[in-house]
Amino acid sequence: MGTLAGKVALVSGSGRGIGREIALKLAAEGARVVVNDLDAEPAEETRTAIEAAGGHALTCLGSVTDDEFAERFVRTAVDGFGGLDIVVNNAGYTWDSVIQKMTDEQWDAILDVHLKAPFRILRAAQPVIADAVKRARAAGEPVPCRKVVNISSMAGTGGNAGQANYSAAKAGLLGLTKTLAKEWGRYNVTVNAVAFGMIKTRLTEAPAGSGGTIDVQGKEIKVGVNPQLMAAMEQMIPLGRSGTPAEAAGAVYLLCTPESNYISGQTVVCGGGFTI
Repeated sequence: MGTLAGKVALVSGSGRGIGREIALKLAAEGARVVVNDLDAEPAEETRTAIEAAGGHALTCLGSVTDDEFAERFVRTAVDGFGGLDIVVNNAGYTWDSVIQKMTDEQWDAILDVHLKAPFRILRAAQPVIADAVKRARAAGEPVPCRKVVNISSMAGTGGNAGQANYSAAKAGLLGLTKTLAKEWGRYNVTVNAVAFGMIKTRLTEAPAGSGGTIDVQGKEIKVGVNPQLMAAMEQMIPLGRSGTPAEAAGAVYLLCTPESNYISGQTVVCGGGFTI
């Protein structure tokens, strides 16, 4: 029996990278997980990995920015597993440019995926959580502590050149986190954020000598950090290296455990000691 036995978790963007590791970690600790990705193959791979290890998972495919996604995501948890206890808003990507070259499309796309989508998911989750709390209180039962963990970034806490859109979205997510910590305390829900520093994922690791790209609904988005720049940045990290997706997932897991039941409205920086 893991520390999250009996819990039901939503993890957006969990087919790859950090999201996958978060889903695997929560499942390993007993949570039943709804896995999400744009593409069927990575989502199914995560679900299969969870079930092969003895866990339970369902998939909910699609973009978190679709108008109907939030309600469908929440409904998958309720219909498939009978409730909702943990929400991890992780899905996202970067589309960088200096401000004078940044288009409205770039700005809107990144604000939509990193800020509007979490808002919609949490808005869709509220009636489910409120109803569960009401029923528990009516029955004279204790109200369990539920968890929300929003994934931010050190770009949101300190800004980052070339990322006006991403930094603004991740800073806005911290405001949403603090507000919902105040609104949802009455439901015994803790709402926190994790701000990642340099974590090695497909969004930061570049092919030799050049940047890579990812496909986001038909758009080729350039990602990656120049290897020389990556090495220089790592020298500024007190631990002397980038973090791994598994270590990033560990920071999220901390805020899902019973030991964090009296921590809310906070931002945990997972950056190896680096500060801006």
